[in-house]
Amino acid sequence: MSDDSGKPTIKCSRNGPYLVTGMPRMEDAQGVEIPAERMMALCRCGGSSNKPFCDGTHTKNGFSGETLADQSKFRWDTYVGKEITVHDNRGICSHVGYCTVMRLNEQPWVDPDKGSVEQIVASVEACPSGALRYTLNGKEYQDPDRAPRVTVFKNGPYQVQGSIELVDVAFAKGATKEHYALCRCGSSKNKPFCDGTHERIDFQDDAH
Repeated sequence: MSDDSGKPTIKCSRNGPYLVTGMPRMEDAQGVEIPAERMMALCRCGGSSNKPFCDGTHTKNGFSGETLADQSKFRWDTYVGKEITVHDNRGICSHVGYCTVMRLNEQPWVDPDKGSVEQIVASVEACPSGALRYTLNGKEYQDPDRAPRVTVFKNGPYQVQGSIELVDVAFAKGATKEHYALCRCGSSKNKPFCDGTHERIDFQDDAH
């Protein structure tokens, strides 16, 4: 499915794969290009033997695309540092471990003074799910204007960037639509978005 402008789109089929149209580039986490077709079906049940592409396993393993997370409980928390303020929404975090502002096994999770301003900015801008934002010099960070791309994380989610339309899916309040992380292990409670469950269930993809 694509809109009239010809821009790429992603649609979640009912209890089935992501239907992707018009994607110009797909790659793995090392930047190696994965051949992309004009129309693709990407696995989201976690069981395909042809990952990242769908092979119909969702019809056999009982996959459900139902969202079980209570998005009304998702909230933005603000952490004010000496020079920079970090905004964090744990509910939409994909837990891929890119951020350096987190303090594992401590509360609060976010420490805006953990590194230099440059390090904090780089950490927030690397967040694949959009769970982190920052305010610097009174201005809140604005999403970059990037080319459309899907990155297949090793044993993790699909990272989507470039304002690719996710058809008929509601985003959490205040969440960016420029980039987001889609579940591909099949077990996220916040489908279609990744919630880090791939780590807890030891999701494996030998190819990517």
